[in-house]
Amino acid sequence: MLTEEIKRKIEAEIETCPNTQCACIDALQTVQEQYGWVSDESLKAIAQFLDMTVDELDSVATFYDHIHRQPVGRHVIFVCDSVTCWIMGFEDIRDHLMKRLGIGLGETTSDGRFTLLPIECLGLCEHAPAIMIDEDRHWDLDRSKIDIILEQYK
Repeated sequence: MLTEEIKRKIEAEIETCPNTQCACIDALQTVQEQYGWVSDESLKAIAQFLDMTVDELDSVATFYDHIHRQPVGRHVIFVCDSVTCWIMGFEDIRDHLMKRLGIGLGETTSDGRFTLLPIECLGLCEHAPAIMIDEDRHWDLDRSKIDIILEQYK
């Protein structure tokens, strides 16, 4: 599961760390960049490479919203469900996305285009409600803006 290229990238990160374990987040991200998610097999290989237990590494992987432990779509939509977004219309945005995409939270469209996930905060409280698609943040949303935004992601 760990190609030579992935190992080189992880080793380069290890060189900047006081111990191998501190490179675990970068190692998880490197594998995810290659495969789109971190499978159980990849997790075991990374843990062994970093001299960690699988449970230690899995606890790190499952803590972070941006590490995917199951396959996701080509584009991941994070819907901010912070208190501010709730007050400013999160439920309407969430419901519109679910209806438009035909999926619920945590699911992926049948064509593999989108995965819809909640996220605790995007740091855009002054522009709530907000979403993030891949690394692009979108704010001050309403249903019509959502429809226009979704068309940008093929």
